[in-house]
Amino acid sequence: MNVLIIGSGGREHALAHSISKSPLLDTLVVSPGNPGIAEIAKCVDCPDEPALFSLIESAHIDLVVIGPEAPLVDGLADRLRAKDIMVFGPSQQAAMLEGSKAFARDFCDRHNIPQPEWHRFDNSADACAYIRGHAADGHVIKADGLAAGKGVVVADTKDEAIAAITSMLDDQQFGHASTSILIEERITGVEASLFAIADGDDAMMIGTAQDYKRVGDGDTGPNTGGMGAVSPAPALDDRLCETAWQDIVEKVIKGMKADHMPYQGFLYTGLMMTANGPKVIEFNCRFGDPEAEVILPRLQSDLLTTLLAACSSDPSSSNFKDMDLKFHDGAAVTVIMVNRGYPGAIKAGGVINGLKRDDADTDAALVFHAGTGKKGDDIIATGGRVLAVTALGSDQADARTKAYQHVKKISWPGVYYRKDIAK
Repeated sequence: MNVLIIGSGGREHALAHSISKSPLLDTLVVSPGNPGIAEIAKCVDCPDEPALFSLIESAHIDLVVIGPEAPLVDGLADRLRAKDIMVFGPSQQAAMLEGSKAFARDFCDRHNIPQPEWHRFDNSADACAYIRGHAADGHVIKADGLAAGKGVVVADTKDEAIAAITSMLDDQQFGHASTSILIEERITGVEASLFAIADGDDAMMIGTAQDYKRVGDGDTGPNTGGMGAVSPAPALDDRLCETAWQDIVEKVIKGMKADHMPYQGFLYTGLMMTANGPKVIEFNCRFGDPEAEVILPRLQSDLLTTLLAACSSDPSSSNFKDMDLKFHDGAAVTVIMVNRGYPGAIKAGGVINGLKRDDADTDAALVFHAGTGKKGDDIIATGGRVLAVTALGSDQADARTKAYQHVKKISWPGVYYRKDIAK
């Protein structure tokens, strides 16, 4: 088969790494890709959608896998299916689970899925009045639309909440994404993520992970797109995992079908383990990042075969329900290496040293490119998040040791990473 992956980050590098190992694969193309992906796939930059469809035709693409959320929320999967192109990824309607937090909260209310108390506002005066009149000091303020993982403020005080409301609604901090906001009850517990592959009728678990979102050690500083992750999620024991699957994931799949928007694709469910059981923090309509980089290296089954089964339009010919995915018995840890200043202003362009593997390397680490470019023969750090370093180990401590051993071999001017991932 010829497969096209759409995207350019660490998630897409992890997807490419897994799919490249499939015996079903003939040619792997990634658009636009990055220098790391270029080592295992053909990278083609398509400046617009007509160029993308032209690439699909000229490269005889059999399956398209859409990595990022923006093209899914924009309806690219629908336009591909309209041209009879097989695609793995939810429809525009289904992708609204991530595209609008209010949509997702309404959906959970309709289908009795556990979540925090919430209210939607598009006027800052009303939102601030709600905060001032509320008994609790702490709240969570969220931009309703897509904000690249940065549209959430966990406020400890009323003043912090009001500042976040003003910044989002009045100053349009996140542009169109923050023309309306949600104010949510601040629930407490340990966060974890549960990942599923769905075919529209059923779902299978592809892994769990815990993501470290704050930029600083000890979970300090602003939220980021993710500074590291561990899989499986320590907070999700078998009992909690089963509860979350039955009370949340299965209800989502059944609810989306009942609402005439069957869900096919990766489903990310962000959970909080509260005293009253798992509750939904958020949904993503694609694999998480950096969770893809920590979960997919543990997958021992053929990812491409699984995606094809999920894409089958004929349930009678699909073995999706009967699949039993196999995983590495131990754990995986991913450390994200960023340009200092992230998630704020950064100085990009530093030359990265230490990427070439040496035959003597025995730490079994993988390096996924998230924000890199090429300058001559050099790989340079172009993004906020630059590299994801993942190691497998017999347990979490072993994987952590191996990941940091490899991280220390890589450097560039201005490199920064947390020292306490999976500690």
